[in-house]
Amino acid sequence: MTKAELKDFLDEKVLLYNNTSFIQDDPIQIPHLYTQKEDIEIAGFLSATIAWGNRKMIIKNAHRMMELMGNSPYDFVMEHHEDHLENLDSFVHRTFNGVDFATFIKGLKHIYTNHKGLENVFANTSLPMQERISNFKKLFFEIEHPTRSEKHISDPVKGSAAKRINMYLRWMVRNDNTGVDLGIWNTISTADLSCPLDVHSGNMARKLGILKRKQNDAKALAELDAALRGFDPIDPVKYDFALFGLGAIEKF
Repeated sequence: MTKAELKDFLDEKVLLYNNTSFIQDDPIQIPHLYTQKEDIEIAGFLSATIAWGNRKMIIKNAHRMMELMGNSPYDFVMEHHEDHLENLDSFVHRTFNGVDFATFIKGLKHIYTNHKGLENVFANTSLPMQERISNFKKLFFEIEHPTRSEKHISDPVKGSAAKRINMYLRWMVRNDNTGVDLGIWNTISTADLSCPLDVHSGNMARKLGILKRKQNDAKALAELDAALRGFDPIDPVKYDFALFGLGAIEKF
């Protein structure tokens, strides 16, 4: 395919998958449960944090996270006591356990109390987005915390593709009126976003000839970003729907 033909092909796939039917089988359904901004962004952040492995299990465990917070994520984060955190001990999703969950609650409270909230931390327009993610991780773990919990937020500056955080940012920033991405953060441009790079999007990008690097790491993400910005510099991350749909759903 020529570049123009490939763009048309991917645009068609974006239209196919970027609609509300996508929500029912995706963890993005969790933040869609809420209407208050802070509830949406906290529910989204925690759901994205555990978004690896089987999608049904991710969704099931993300629902359980919300239940353990009384289905009021922001209130729980800001008003919790130590005995509330003890109720999280039984939670586990793969390597993310109750200790990590409690640490993330404390980290989120720190972000809202001392750094004006999640959106504000990512809205530093003087830095490229991947550096903002790295900075977010530093701020998040300013609190006293077990070292083990640090692995649950990836650091692009250290070479990670940071798939889950980039997916979360897509959820929060994109607002194209299709009803999938929530688009509640208007201080960040979609042009600054990066594609959530995982096994599905990576393999599909390689098959289509827009990614050559074999590892799914920060260098591969930069390469993929450049290709997708060539198709749409304003909203490059919309092609996540196409790459994911082709790879995970169509098995293209």
